[in-house]
Amino acid sequence: MDLSALDIPSFEGPLAQRGIGVIAPFDLALERELWRWVPMEVSLHLARTPYEPVPVSMEMAHLVSNSQHLAAATRDVLHVEPEVVAYLCTSGSFVNGIDYERSLCKAICDAGAPDAVTTSGALAEVLQQLDLRRISVLTPYDADLTGKLHEFLAELGVRTVSSDHLGLGGGIWKVNYRTIAERIIAANHSDAEAIFVSCTNLPTYDLIEPLETALGKPILTANQLTMWACLKRMKLPVVGAGEWLREVS
Repeated sequence: MDLSALDIPSFEGPLAQRGIGVIAPFDLALERELWRWVPMEVSLHLARTPYEPVPVSMEMAHLVSNSQHLAAATRDVLHVEPEVVAYLCTSGSFVNGIDYERSLCKAICDAGAPDAVTTSGALAEVLQQLDLRRISVLTPYDADLTGKLHEFLAELGVRTVSSDHLGLGGGIWKVNYRTIAERIIAANHSDAEAIFVSCTNLPTYDLIEPLETALGKPILTANQLTMWACLKRMKLPVVGAGEWLREVS
């Protein structure tokens, strides 16, 4: 049969894929949300840190941010030629401060990645690019780990004007949208220029635009920031919810 007789534009495909390597904590359950942030030509290639039998806590943040584990996970995804490798974990990339966050990017690049980002590093980039100096924070963590986020922000010269936390030790991906929306609204403060919702395992995608409209300020979320930082390095257009994304793209 002659292909020209078929009612299709071309058999030249499929669309050439461009890859992002993603190193996720062992308990990530939101892969589907990640895909909603990237354009059609981008593929996500996931590797996970080793399982650690501890609740979400300061201890877990230290365990999942082990630079040797990140290097090993990077090598696991290099064979599919990602253009950038992202460490998709907020707490693991802020728990030891700015210098350690930078060392994680270096460990990923030293393992062979052409470029690297972390979730907290992406947060720092956006805060600088939007010139945000006062923010509100919502986390699913306990008070101690949430306090480490405040310290990380302070290192960046950003003041946490209000904060709320859910105090969860696990099952973070099971929290429903209504609960998250109520807690984001409760965490908001009139002096805050934006609201940061921490944790790559907390579902937020469909809340961003309605809450930005209702509150009149940017809603920054962990998966959103990480995917934005990756696409920025790939010089690709940003997709997904968030007015601020359109402002900086």
